[in-house]
Amino acid sequence: MQLPPFLLEHWLARYEHATPPIRFNLGASTGPRWTLGELLALENGFAETLNELRMTYAPSAGGRALREAIAAHTGTDPESVVVTTGASEALSILFCLAAKPAANVVLPSTAFPAFGAMANAWGLAVKTYDLRRDDRFRFSATRVLDTVDDRTALVLANTPHNPSGAVIPRAEIETLAHRLAARGIPLVVDEVYHPVYFGTPASSASDIGNVIIVGDTSKALSLPGLRTGWIVDADAQRRTRALEARGYFTVSGSPLLEAIAAHALRHRETVLARARAVTGRNLTALTALIERHHDVLHWVPPQGGTVAFPWFADGRDSREFCTALAADGVLIVPGECFYAPEHVRIGFGAEADGFAEALSIMSRALEAN
Repeated sequence: MQLPPFLLEHWLARYEHATPPIRFNLGASTGPRWTLGELLALENGFAETLNELRMTYAPSAGGRALREAIAAHTGTDPESVVVTTGASEALSILFCLAAKPAANVVLPSTAFPAFGAMANAWGLAVKTYDLRRDDRFRFSATRVLDTVDDRTALVLANTPHNPSGAVIPRAEIETLAHRLAARGIPLVVDEVYHPVYFGTPASSASDIGNVIIVGDTSKALSLPGLRTGWIVDADAQRRTRALEARGYFTVSGSPLLEAIAAHALRHRETVLARARAVTGRNLTALTALIERHHDVLHWVPPQGGTVAFPWFADGRDSREFCTALAADGVLIVPGECFYAPEHVRIGFGAEADGFAEALSIMSRALEAN
């Protein structure tokens, strides 16, 4: 299988690890950065407990302490949790299990570009339902169901959505999950940005029947270096199959990373408080910038997560603008990485300091264009 170029990863790799490094990374889709020292300091004596950790294999499902911490975070039973190496392995496992001759999966469009490529890699055809900016990226269970056919093996929804920040109303998830259950099709809900919301908070969809949750420590929890994700599934038979797949894929996680991830999740309110403070402050500043340049940039304000997806009002391809902005030290992502070239994705979670200066540079660039 020849995978298509991963344009988003190529763009970020070009600048995030450049020498000299980019000054302001608004291309990142995570929350504010943490150092290991800051994490260890959340609990007296935790650093010392790591000294006794055995460097062996962790259980394939994940260690009990981590599964309990994930269950507390998602409001589920630890027995429903399968730990994975990031959300990417979780999705790969689910696509693998869905794969069968002539099967398809139904995915959102626009969406994180790896969804379709990973599904295709497992031999699955991809059908999409639109999240349209002229409809404020609104999710419609009816629209999704109109896309499903007799060969659909899995449906995926993403809330808060990457790249728009749209949030799916719980009633829509419940309706879709119920209607799909009658056809024997599971609904996967990608919740990597849960629970960072602006306005009314939403609960996890983990307690809705026929829903499989995918989450990780990378996005809302701002800890991508832990490479820890999870599947939450109440169906024991599917969990058994997921564990078989993980045994073949990666065997297990690192006991060191699992221990730190469990520690971070136990202190998730502190971790999330920082993410909410930074994203709230930065979103206010970003809103002011777009209002100031409303003749150039249009948008649908995000309802959750750490990214926004504005577009150029005149429909121009954004790559030239993004390239010029990177040369001035500010990284954002051109819409071509999401097959929407007039858009840009702006991350407003990673830069705890310097966001205002980055927006000043962007403002000058917009005035010049």
